[in-house]
Amino acid sequence: MMEDSGNDEDYGSGDPTMGFEPGNASPNNRTIYFFENDIHPGKKMKLDQLTKAINEARFLSRQVADSMPFSKDEFPAILEQFSLKPESAEAKAINRTITNCERRTIRGEDMYCAKSMESFVELGVSKLGNKNIKVLSSEVEIRDMGNSEFTIVDEGLEMVGEKEIVCHKEKYPYAVFLCHSLDKSAVYKVPLVGEDGSKIKALAVCHRDTSAWNPMHMAFYILKVKPGEVPICHFLMREDLVWIQN
Repeated sequence: MMEDSGNDEDYGSGDPTMGFEPGNASPNNRTIYFFENDIHPGKKMKLDQLTKAINEARFLSRQVADSMPFSKDEFPAILEQFSLKPESAEAKAINRTITNCERRTIRGEDMYCAKSMESFVELGVSKLGNKNIKVLSSEVEIRDMGNSEFTIVDEGLEMVGEKEIVCHKEKYPYAVFLCHSLDKSAVYKVPLVGEDGSKIKALAVCHRDTSAWNPMHMAFYILKVKPGEVPICHFLMREDLVWIQN
C-alpha cells in the first residue's frame, strides 16, 4: 500500500489552483519554487524532495483500471474496495488524488488523469502527435539519503522544450498520473552535484505566465512576487514524467 507523507502534494506539484495558508508550512530551508534566472552553473539548491524514496505504485491494465470506481461520488466504494477506513492516512491521500483529478483548470491549461499505461501513452500522443515525441524523467544517483544540498553544474544544462505535458505521479494504490500542460512553459534538464558526489539530472519546469494562478499559491509566498510578475520554476519529483517534442 502507498505511504502518505503529508504535504508532498504541495512540493512543486505545479497545481496552479492550489491555495496556501502561510502559517501551515515553513519551506524557507528547501528549494521548492525558484526563478528561471536561477538556472545557471554554481547555483546551490536544497533538494530533499529529489532524494526521497520513490512512489512504486504500478499501472493496472486499461481493462482493470476502467472497471474500478474513480470519482468523488464513488469514494465510499473506493474505500471498500481497498479495505480502508475513512479516517486513515491512505484514505485521505486517495481523496486528495481524486480531488486533484477533478479540479477545475485555469486559463491556458489542459489537464487529464491517466490510470493505465495505454491511456498515458494515448493521451500524450493525442496532445503532441505521434512523431518525434519522447518521455523524460529525472535521473538520481544518491550516495547519502540525508544529503540535500546540490550545486548546478554546466555540463548537460539545457532547455529541452517549450511544448510539453508534465505528468505528476499521484498517491494512489495503483499508478495514477495527473498530466497537464500550461501555455508559455519551458522544460530544462538541470544537472546537479551534491557535496558527497551524488548526482542528479533533474527536470525543471518554468511557467512564464502565472497571471491566472491562485493569488494564494505557495510559489508567490515563497518568492515574494505576485501573479504574472515573473517566470516561476519548480523541479519535478523523481517519479514524475514529461512528454516533450524533439
